[in-house]
Amino acid sequence: MQLQLFFASLIWPFLYQVVVQAQPSPQVQKRISAAISATSHGSTPDYTAFVNPFIGTDNDGDVCPGASIPFGMVKFSTDMTGYAPAGETFNCHNLSVDSVLCMIAGLAHLWVYFSITLAMKLIHLTRVYLNAGTYGNFEIMPLPCPHGFDTCTTTLAARQRLRKNNTDGKYASPGYFALTLNNDIKMEATATRRAGLERFTFPSGSKAYFVLDLANDLPVSFAGGELNIDPTKGRITIGGKWGSSFGPGRFNYQAFACYDLLDGGKQTLDEYGVWTGDIYGLDAKGLGQTHLNLTLNLIGGVYQSGALFSYDGNPSTVNIRVGVSFVSVDQACRNAEEEVGSASFDEIHERAKALWQEKLSRIEIDVPNTPANVTEMLYSSLYRAALTPNNATGETQGDFENTKSFYFDSLYCSWDTFRTFYPLMSLHSPVEFAQIVDSYIDGWRKTGWMPECRANNLPGWTQGGSSADNIVSHFAIYYHNEATKLGIDLNELYDALVTDGEVNPPEWNIHGRQVNVYKQYGYVPFAVLDVSSTGRQTREGSRTLEYAFEDFGIRQVAQLLGKADDVEKYTNRSLFYRNVWDPTVVSDGFKGFSQKRFPNGTFAHTDPVNCSPNDKNSTRPCSLQGSNVNGFYESSSWEYSWYAPHDTAHLIELMGGNDTFVKRLDHFFDKGYYLAGNEPSFQTPIGYHYANHPAKSVDRVREVVFENFDITAAGLPGNDDQAAMATLLVFHLLGLYPVPSTSQLLILSPFTPKYTIHNSFLNTSTTVSVVNYDPKSVQKKIPKGTAAYVESATVNGVAAASRCHFDFYDVFRLGGEVVITLTADKDKADDCVGGVPESISTGGFSKAR
Repeated sequence: MQLQLFFASLIWPFLYQVVVQAQPSPQVQKRISAAISATSHGSTPDYTAFVNPFIGTDNDGDVCPGASIPFGMVKFSTDMTGYAPAGETFNCHNLSVDSVLCMIAGLAHLWVYFSITLAMKLIHLTRVYLNAGTYGNFEIMPLPCPHGFDTCTTTLAARQRLRKNNTDGKYASPGYFALTLNNDIKMEATATRRAGLERFTFPSGSKAYFVLDLANDLPVSFAGGELNIDPTKGRITIGGKWGSSFGPGRFNYQAFACYDLLDGGKQTLDEYGVWTGDIYGLDAKGLGQTHLNLTLNLIGGVYQSGALFSYDGNPSTVNIRVGVSFVSVDQACRNAEEEVGSASFDEIHERAKALWQEKLSRIEIDVPNTPANVTEMLYSSLYRAALTPNNATGETQGDFENTKSFYFDSLYCSWDTFRTFYPLMSLHSPVEFAQIVDSYIDGWRKTGWMPECRANNLPGWTQGGSSADNIVSHFAIYYHNEATKLGIDLNELYDALVTDGEVNPPEWNIHGRQVNVYKQYGYVPFAVLDVSSTGRQTREGSRTLEYAFEDFGIRQVAQLLGKADDVEKYTNRSLFYRNVWDPTVVSDGFKGFSQKRFPNGTFAHTDPVNCSPNDKNSTRPCSLQGSNVNGFYESSSWEYSWYAPHDTAHLIELMGGNDTFVKRLDHFFDKGYYLAGNEPSFQTPIGYHYANHPAKSVDRVREVVFENFDITAAGLPGNDDQAAMATLLVFHLLGLYPVPSTSQLLILSPFTPKYTIHNSFLNTSTTVSVVNYDPKSVQKKIPKGTAAYVESATVNGVAAASRCHFDFYDVFRLGGEVVITLTADKDKADDCVGGVPESISTGGFSKAR
């Protein structure tokens, strides 16, 4: 959370003034509402019609609303100035600066969400003076040039345009993006996995010009490349190298694009040439020139450069086919030829829509009887949960060149996604999950450790440690019986886990853990002498907590494979979280908090309030900065002290027992320490389950949802973090919460009266029906006397052992019918009846299923 503010602080001095702010077209919401209403007629729902791509494009949600297919490498979206990491923003005045730009610089096709995706610009993450994103390469911008070629506004600042009010995404939906500039030029896009079509509509009588970028990307990281125009073929090819978005700046990736301009012979080029420019007066154009070959500018500064071309006959509509690749320009052209070919814009759009319909229909809810806002939030979240990571299989480079494994990029980041993103995928999409797990394991094969935050085909920064451990262990727990059929060798998966847990990388900034000192001391020491590895010496408290849970993941797979000695070792190490618990620290009257610790065993006290929403020092470093001396990553001790998902029972003891634990939880929420947009807090609202007060969890989750999520552009509590927020919301709406690296799911009160989850590999369907469902309960505060609390739960007619939790193996693996009966009697429902969720210290997780 603080991380995005850190990046924003880098660009504030360069932002400009904007006078007009556009918003999503009102037609977006009208269209969605009409589609939801139409389901009452009994027809098969069009699930894509319920998706609002613009949720999260405001309030620093960093969501890319562009055209993509599920896990597509390409995401076509506008590239906007100001703080718009995913290319689009609807709030131009949300930074504490005097002036902010919020204009369109062009259409790109690579983007990531924080950002990571493929847009009509290759990738979006950080364009210092314009944007704070990644990628954004190969941007194209339609231009009116009424006075001819040499007068075209090609430079970034000169060509920028505002959006036309109430036109953004009027018909935007999964697989389709549209935006109209304030000069009435309309831009549309639709996508395949590695290619797509762009359609531009010009005002009648105007000549169609286009500027296409070579050097520009969002982070201003161009490290050399070339552009070639073939006027006979009507083809422009681009290739080059650019820098990392969230990792060491010394690394570069390569990317390529192929633009076919003639629409199969239906369009004719007129003028064409190249241009270069900068912000100091360079604005040069070469009519008829067909080649640019630029190296890295060693003295600094960025050359803006690219192609400029126009069409003969003043066509009102121009269609451009584009392919991208991370391998070569030839492969970029093949991708466009094979995936798009001669298909029309509408045909590609229909193919993309069909892929999204299949993906979204894996979770079907009772739309007519569900509040409309819940339906829209749910399917919009499911949509975002299939945008990334990007399936770049067959597009590998560097260490992964020509790998035989699946390759996924934009693992952005594993620390964000292991808690809810992959557990949700495991319920309905095990094939895709297995492909991503294969990519993680291949990272270990090729580099020695599994990736933590790979983006731009480059290693990114580690945050909590080797969070991939909890991703692949979750897969193993759920699908060890089917692993071979899914293409995963469990023994190899375990070898990768053990490497992460035992072998210290030379530099744990980019993968692995500082595991040597962690094993030596039983925690990550503050101010320790480490003579064998390099990494930023920060986050000692949170890294200890995360390392311990990663060890729990290893322990779980060791148990599956019958490795008794390893089970004992990693069970003990999973309890290392206790070694940073300082029982003497008091805050707000509550005693005992996690703290960083010196090698000699003494604690290095920091105020638990530091880096919380209640911290009065708004400039305190709390993220990856070397000056972060707080001991925690993007969090306070107040927040991270709840973090032991595998052993909450012992946390309750450390905090003074059930009553004190519950009072402390109440205080945590009521006094504003909770951050819905911060991953370490994801499980905290359901913490009441562990103290045998499940009704309080129901109340708290309702409050969390309606205080932090809605269907507006600002409907997320900050950065979506590659759908971490989206999948958290999905679980809340379904009345479930997963405990990562286990098969346990916590039971809450669904926001819908009925839903079915289809497992695409197991060929099973599980329907959850809610008896006594009352839509009046679906609000921030449940009205007294309204049925909302779990009275009982049955699985295929058999009462669940507890009404607080059940097991994947008993429910979603088998399929069938789950019935959750609700009651208005909160006191009666405030008991798990059959046992609280498991903890390792009380004998939980004692056997593999």
